[in-house]
Amino acid sequence: MTASRSMTSVCQADGIGTAHRDRIERVLTDCLTLPGGSTDRLIESMRYSTLAGGKRLRPVLVYVTGTALGASLEVLDAPAAAVELIHVYSLVHDDLPAMDNDDLRRGRPTCHRAYDEATAVLVGDALQALAFEVLVQEGPGAAPAAKRLAMAQILARAIGTSGMAGGQAIDLAAVGRKLGAAELEHMHRLKTGALIHASVMLGVVSADVTTTAAYQVLSNFGRELGLAFQIQDDILDVEGQTDQLGKRVGADAALEKPTYPSVFGLEEARRLALAARDRAIATLAPLGDQGEPLRQLAQFVVSRFS
Repeated sequence: MTASRSMTSVCQADGIGTAHRDRIERVLTDCLTLPGGSTDRLIESMRYSTLAGGKRLRPVLVYVTGTALGASLEVLDAPAAAVELIHVYSLVHDDLPAMDNDDLRRGRPTCHRAYDEATAVLVGDALQALAFEVLVQEGPGAAPAAKRLAMAQILARAIGTSGMAGGQAIDLAAVGRKLGAAELEHMHRLKTGALIHASVMLGVVSADVTTTAAYQVLSNFGRELGLAFQIQDDILDVEGQTDQLGKRVGADAALEKPTYPSVFGLEEARRLALAARDRAIATLAPLGDQGEPLRQLAQFVVSRFS
């Protein structure tokens, strides 16, 4: 079973995920239709890394959150594409020899293996720049300028020192060390959780929900969902299979990284993943039926390949 098939099967009951995944593939393809010439190799490698399939969980979260709150798909296209471009940039850089030194991503050679290390560095740089260009540009279907500015700030914070980059720095510094429970949770909330939280909040802001109780409800949901996702990722690195995940398993142990299974053991890690998922789902209670698509996505996060 591939990652993309898993996403489809979990959400097929009412079409959640499938239609949004199809849509984001088209949007990303459009975003990566760039003027070439002397940069043809760079653009080719950007497309290689981005248009390789995958769960597309982060853009799906943007779409599902935003549409649940009344935003149009057209308004959600830019933030959905931006968050996925950022995610792909992070994967390309994570795979580099200076970071995790991985050879396989989404079932095929990583960017630096298919091309070279210098190109992979530039791919990450260019995808990050493109993400913000897509997010803030004007055009048909674009959100008002104030919303675009707010979304740019959300995304920037999620990937900087208080988010993804900060979490990765903690992760690198922790290699070969033992982290306490609070330190491990903090690292996970930054390294992976911050971008998942941002995905939810991009959908919230796109729908112009900034002052109601729903804003805080969904912020709490995004934080707990991000933690559940990363704990499950840790578990899959121990008991998953390469042909299912599309990436090498056992990498965390080989690099002596502290993870939930290495700190707590597999059974307790599973319990903590489910607890984070349940907290995420519980936060949605005030939304009633409006929150059902997000409940289904939360179930998927901890059931994928379990």
